[in-house]
Amino acid sequence: MDDVAEMGLHSLYAPISQARGSFVLGQLGQSLDGRIATPTGHSRTIGGPEAIAHLHQLRALADAVVVGVGTVTTDDPQLTTRHVHGPSPVRVIIDPNGRLPHDACVLHDDGIPCIAVQGHPMARPPRIEGLTLPSSNGRIDVHALVKALTERGLKRILIEGGAHTVSAFLAAGALNRLHICVSPVIIGSGQTGICLPQIARMEQAMRPPCMTHRLGDDVLFDFDLDETLSPTGAEAQ
Repeated sequence: MDDVAEMGLHSLYAPISQARGSFVLGQLGQSLDGRIATPTGHSRTIGGPEAIAHLHQLRALADAVVVGVGTVTTDDPQLTTRHVHGPSPVRVIIDPNGRLPHDACVLHDDGIPCIAVQGHPMARPPRIEGLTLPSSNGRIDVHALVKALTERGLKRILIEGGAHTVSAFLAAGALNRLHICVSPVIIGSGQTGICLPQIARMEQAMRPPCMTHRLGDDVLFDFDLDETLSPTGAEAQ
């Protein structure tokens, strides 16, 4: 927790660090115009160093970090806490159809457990645990995933990406908290961030309680979703 003290953001991290039961936090970094990557998929330099440290602090506080297989194939993340003090969380890859590359960084033999969430039993490399859960049209039931991880003692869960995965958890009412970190950069094209089922009127839009924090040049929006969401969907890929 030394990094939390140094950043002076106790209120930002307290909900996940002090959680006793299941707690699910979604995180996205995006440009001012709502893009999370260029059309080629490049995204690593959208956020500044403080935003990167924030993400790694969330990992250090989480028991498990969840990403979709698309994030692995596009960004090849390590999902470690190398920029802060603290343990790296269990890696959880949503991979319903066995697309996980055998040379992905998340499969390195570095002692960090890795779980591949699949829609049906399939062969996995020796150090990967396959977790078979209900799925529909190639999409995993996100509530079943949260339940399965919680039963394994992985109660503090970080949903890190990509946008489709975070959106699926948000639409399903499966997030307790949502962090959206906005950087002062305009990309102009490329993949957008949150995408939910269509609404007809602004009265239907989500307006959860929100606090803002400055992370260097970036602005972090911290949304409290515990009492504001109702499920509108429940599957992720």
